[in-house]
Amino acid sequence: MLLGGVCVNVANADAYSDARAELIAAYEAEDFVAMQAAAELALKARPRYPGALFNLALAKSLAGDSAGALGIFASLVASGVDYNVADLEEFASLQQHEGWPAYAAAVAELQKPLGTATVAYTYERRDFVPEGIVLIDGQLLLGSVRHGEIVRIGTSVELLSSGRKTGHWSVLGMRAGPDNAVWFTSAALAQYAAAGDTSLGSTGLFRLDLVSRAVTAMAILPPDNEGRVLGDLVFADDDTIYLSESLRGELYRYRLSSGRLEQIIAPGPLRSLQGLALDASGDYLFVADYVGGLFRVRLADLTLERVTANASINLFGIDGLYRYGDELIAIQNGNRPHRVVAFQLAADGAAVIGSRVLARTLPEFDEPTLGTIAGDDFLFVANSHWNRFGADNSLPEDLSGPIILKVSLRRP
Repeated sequence: MLLGGVCVNVANADAYSDARAELIAAYEAEDFVAMQAAAELALKARPRYPGALFNLALAKSLAGDSAGALGIFASLVASGVDYNVADLEEFASLQQHEGWPAYAAAVAELQKPLGTATVAYTYERRDFVPEGIVLIDGQLLLGSVRHGEIVRIGTSVELLSSGRKTGHWSVLGMRAGPDNAVWFTSAALAQYAAAGDTSLGSTGLFRLDLVSRAVTAMAILPPDNEGRVLGDLVFADDDTIYLSESLRGELYRYRLSSGRLEQIIAPGPLRSLQGLALDASGDYLFVADYVGGLFRVRLADLTLERVTANASINLFGIDGLYRYGDELIAIQNGNRPHRVVAFQLAADGAAVIGSRVLARTLPEFDEPTLGTIAGDDFLFVANSHWNRFGADNSLPEDLSGPIILKVSLRRP
């Protein structure tokens, strides 16, 4: 029942770990007063993290403070996060509280489909497991986690690259390059159908020439016992790519002119990097930390700072991240219900001052992941099926083929 993870704040990492250990011990000993104290310490180490708030609500509920627990869950729902409390036995007492009907109504409203989206593309291959997506010259390219393929989808489907033949693995982030090519990150994941014991944990950056359909450049990180996954990338200029690493929170830079990957943020301050987006000036790089929230890197000196927001705006669980004018477009699949949201940035880019939900809980959703901006539209993978892998990395039979949805980014 307890929720947790690894703290992304270096100064507070030990404090969070110690507090969580105390929380677990108190939970197992049914010392709910001590459990609440430990939960508050954990939340202090990781402010406003939904998992930490859940644990505090659990401690309050078990200690008999139904009003306090319900207040926490109400604040989570207000920020777009629901933990399906009605079906959890530990919170049965909350349903007797006078505030429950209002809370249940807010949950029901949150679970309603929201947003107007149209189906832009489909592909019939059910076990494709799409992740990377990019539009080049009006044509959609889609990458496969399961089969390590890149296909072009139009009036017909063309296979552009296969990892089995060209040496890459699961295809993750994809971006159009300045040189008639698509650049993509790839990793030998356990979910990759052709992964072997010797390749697991390998990851790198690849260039696919769209004319010859050959991989003409690659940069592979050296083998590591713990493994790494280069998950997403963004071009800063015609020579510079920034890349996120999702297992240890590393940030990399790649120069096309040198052909080398350079680590610019080491493990520690961040935990699970996902999407990347440059600000309008090119001076800052926004980075989404799945469990840590939203940060930005000042590229001149590589200093890192947290992007702030008020309590009603949830910046956790972001996967894909893109900039549209003075907004960041985020796909949040680390919270439920899943959603696509536009975060409005302050003039200096240091804070999020507003948000608007573009799509939420749509029928096509089955863990949306990455997307691409095309003018005033946003196209994104609606059904990655990442959540459908079994413990043995098998997939069920009842999957749908990739569905790419399109939503307008224009403000009403």
